[in-house]
Amino acid sequence: MQNKLLITIIAIMLIWVHLPASSQVNMEDEPANLEGNKHCFDCHANKIYSYENEMTGRIDRKAMNPNFIYNPDDFYKGVHRHFSCTDCHSPDYETFPHQAELRLEEMYSCMDCHGGDPTYAQYHFDLIDDEFHKSVHSTKHDETFNCWMCHDPHSYRSMTRGNFKVSEIVTYHNNVCASCHDNPDHFQRISDSLKMPLEQIHSFLPNYKLHFSAVRCIECHTSVEDTMWVAHNILEKELAVKKCVECHSANTMLMSSLYKYQNIEARRNRGTLNAVFLNESYVIGANRNVYLNILSLVLFGMTILGIMIHVYFRIKSK
Repeated sequence: MQNKLLITIIAIMLIWVHLPASSQVNMEDEPANLEGNKHCFDCHANKIYSYENEMTGRIDRKAMNPNFIYNPDDFYKGVHRHFSCTDCHSPDYETFPHQAELRLEEMYSCMDCHGGDPTYAQYHFDLIDDEFHKSVHSTKHDETFNCWMCHDPHSYRSMTRGNFKVSEIVTYHNNVCASCHDNPDHFQRISDSLKMPLEQIHSFLPNYKLHFSAVRCIECHTSVEDTMWVAHNILEKELAVKKCVECHSANTMLMSSLYKYQNIEARRNRGTLNAVFLNESYVIGANRNVYLNILSLVLFGMTILGIMIHVYFRIKSK
C-alpha cells in the first residue's frame, strides 16, 4: 500500500514538472494587491453594479459601461498583476461616486514607466517605441493612438517569452489585431471609414482561416527587426507579404519572427536535432532537414538501382 502511494506521489510530481510553464500556477506568487483591488473589481468586473444613493437613501442598480468591465482572472495572469489600480489611476477613484473630471485623466503610456529604464533593457522598449512611430499606426493617426490601443494594460500578457505553444501565441496576438480590424465598432474609434471583413480583404489567400490560425498577422504586415521578439513597425498594406514562397520555403521568414524565440529555447533545452524533429509548428515547404533529404535521395537511388539490377537479370535469364 505504501509503495503504491509513493509511486502515485512520484508520478504526480513528474507530471507537474513537465507541465508547460503556462499551465503551472506558482502558489507563492500571489498578486501583491489582491485585496486592495477587490474594491474596484466589485464594480468593474460585473455588468451590473449597485451602490447606495445618498440623495434618495435607496440602493440603486446600474449597468456598467462595457468599455470599463475587466476580468480579474485576465488581470492576474497579466504582466501588471502585482499592481494596485491606483498605481496607474488617480487615488481619487477610491471615492465613490467618482468625480466626473476623472474621466479626462490622461493615461500613462508604456514609455512613462519603461522608457530608458535599464531594468527592462532586455525588452528593448526604446527600440519598440522607435519602430512603433515608423508604423502606420503612428503616422496615420495622432498621438492618442498609443500602446494601449492594442495592448490592454488590464490583461496584457507576454506570450513570446513564456513556454507557450506556437498556436497559443498566434491566437493571442491575432485576437489583438482582430479586436479592431475585424470589429466595426472598435474600428470607428480611430477611423470614420467602414472596414471590410478580414476574410474579404485576404481573399487572395488559398485558405484564410487556416492561415489566421497558423501565423500571426504581423508576420506579413511588419518589417522584421532582429533584436525584437515582436515587430512593431506595421507597414502600409501595399507592402504586406503576399508571395507564398516568403513563408513556404526552406529559408522561411517565420524563422526570424514567429519561431525565433521557440527555436532558441528548443535548441537550448533539447539540442539542435531534437528541436528540428519535435518542433510543434509545421509549415509546408519550410520544415526540411538536409540529412533526411540526403537519406531519401540515397533510398530512392538504391530503389532505382535494385529495379535496374532486377530487370538486367530477368533479361539475361531469358
